[in-house]
Amino acid sequence: MEKMRGIQIVKPGALRIIEMDVPRPDQADNVLVKIRAAGICGSDVGIYHGTNAAATYPRIIGHEMVGEVVETAPTAKKVKVGDRVIVDQVKACGHCWACRHDRPNVCQQLQVRGVHIDGGYREYMAVPDADCYLLPDGLRDEDAVLIEPTTIALQACSRAQIAPDDEVLILGVGALGSRMLSIARLSGAKIIVADVVEERLQEALESGADHAINLLNEDLGEKLKAYTTDAYGPTLSIDCACTKDSLGTLIACSGNAGRIITMGFSVAPTEVTNFGITSKELDIRGSRLQNRKFQAAIDLIREGRIDLDHKTSHAFHYLDAQKAFDFIDSRDPSIRKVVLTFD
Repeated sequence: MEKMRGIQIVKPGALRIIEMDVPRPDQADNVLVKIRAAGICGSDVGIYHGTNAAATYPRIIGHEMVGEVVETAPTAKKVKVGDRVIVDQVKACGHCWACRHDRPNVCQQLQVRGVHIDGGYREYMAVPDADCYLLPDGLRDEDAVLIEPTTIALQACSRAQIAPDDEVLILGVGALGSRMLSIARLSGAKIIVADVVEERLQEALESGADHAINLLNEDLGEKLKAYTTDAYGPTLSIDCACTKDSLGTLIACSGNAGRIITMGFSVAPTEVTNFGITSKELDIRGSRLQNRKFQAAIDLIREGRIDLDHKTSHAFHYLDAQKAFDFIDSRDPSIRKVVLTFD
């Protein structure tokens, strides 16, 4: 049996390179993809550190996976050998209540590649052709990994029912927040961003944000009063920081009848009050993964409405994965998106 290598998190804090069999396409997983690049997401870092409550161990992680189709089974119709593709990370049962109501991303039996089942930090993957999406011509493999976080942003904005008259706060403009900005600004809404890294804030302003708040030296509540109509506060707040205290912060600063989108996976207790939510009649809405958003994201790229070109910041060879995770842990301010390459 032909062998390949993969990156496995054995247990929290323990990363190793392992040897495993190269899979073969079959009737179900009818496409073999040679992985070319895979992004490192905050949730991957959470699995590495043991703070992602959804993960099981040991696990080949990675869910932002881009590659080339190198073999197909007879049942494959959607893609062919030589196609460059990105792979959907969601596997759903198709018959539970959530699936029957068109919400497979929160399927009762949900399996996420790289979280519940092995993911893309390996040289080859066998997947269904239905889960493969053709990459836009000219988009580098390293940048194409950003299609997946773009789908996460599309999902969050869909859950939020973002509208042109919204005044939106995006809390955190790292890799996820910058993708959220690229989608949220398409609505025509006013966008306010907040972060602790000044360089990120300046990049967000250059990318279409209307106002920026540096949380290290500016008061969030006071600035939001200054930047929203009649000091109302944001009508939509999207938590891309996902810290222990961010939900409470957004409840406190939200305008009446506002919506708050939360995407974090921390299980650390946080303090919120019924009064904070009820008095303003806030909607607190979770947004998880994405619900068939890959083609929509790819269409936006092809139409020139969003730009992923050279938006990743650092690349490491996959065999240097430990160095990549250590670098992310250094919190170097130059980090935007770190990618593993498999060439």
